[in-house]
Amino acid sequence: MTTSFGPVIDTRPLFVRERRALLDLLGSLEAGDWGRPTVCPGWDVHDVVGHVLNDYMRRLSGIRDGWSGAVFADDETLPAYLARVNGVFVEVTRQCSPRLMVELLTYLGPQLDEVWAGARLDAPAAVDVSWASADEPSPTWLDIAREYTEFWVHQQQIRDAVDRPGADEPQLLGPVIGTFLRALPHTLRTVDRPRGTTVRFDVTGPAGGTWWATRGADRWLPGAPGTPDGEAAARVTTDQGTLWRLAARGILPEEARRRSVLAGDEPLATAATTLLAVVA
Repeated sequence: MTTSFGPVIDTRPLFVRERRALLDLLGSLEAGDWGRPTVCPGWDVHDVVGHVLNDYMRRLSGIRDGWSGAVFADDETLPAYLARVNGVFVEVTRQCSPRLMVELLTYLGPQLDEVWAGARLDAPAAVDVSWASADEPSPTWLDIAREYTEFWVHQQQIRDAVDRPGADEPQLLGPVIGTFLRALPHTLRTVDRPRGTTVRFDVTGPAGGTWWATRGADRWLPGAPGTPDGEAAARVTTDQGTLWRLAARGILPEEARRRSVLAGDEPLATAATTLLAVVA
């Protein structure tokens, strides 16, 4: 099934595999590894694990239990709100031992899997995916896929911090890239081009592929992976590691461009490489 956000991605079967890889990783860490700094400013490995635990608890509380959680402060933006509440939780989990956090992830993970399994993919999302659209409700499948990318990226950030290979086999990373490229039409929203203009994004590597965005009557629209008719007005070619780090802001757009090949309409290709698939 294809939607205005592109073809549906059902990431629900992947949560168990991603979590198993995370727990195996955490179980192999030495005591000193938990204090290693990560790409997340001010957070070490212990803090990132605490943040993942926060995500588990927040989703179970909100979706399963109907608990609204922390409220916005006056005039607080979404990025500021998330930074504040995430920071508060991470500070609290600094009181928790690594063993306790691993036990909580092990216990809560299957309960969250049950929540995802019971979801209707085409229903309105519990939380809209703001980086995919600012004016259209998100479907549940995209919200779940976004959460999968969140867990996967944080695991990679831990792996980078402790110098371990990534859990980047195509079955796990491919859906992350496919989800992140749903941000491309929203990324191009301020770039006006004639109707039918296309942008091509080639991601190299075993988990990569080709994605398109096409200018419609009043907005950019996602294309299914593959090759449409005609030449792209702009084309970006980058490797899978650069793509996910760009989308998660592990690297800045300028660094991503240095690692990529841009061709065609330069302003359009440059705009495409500002791709962002996190709230920031």
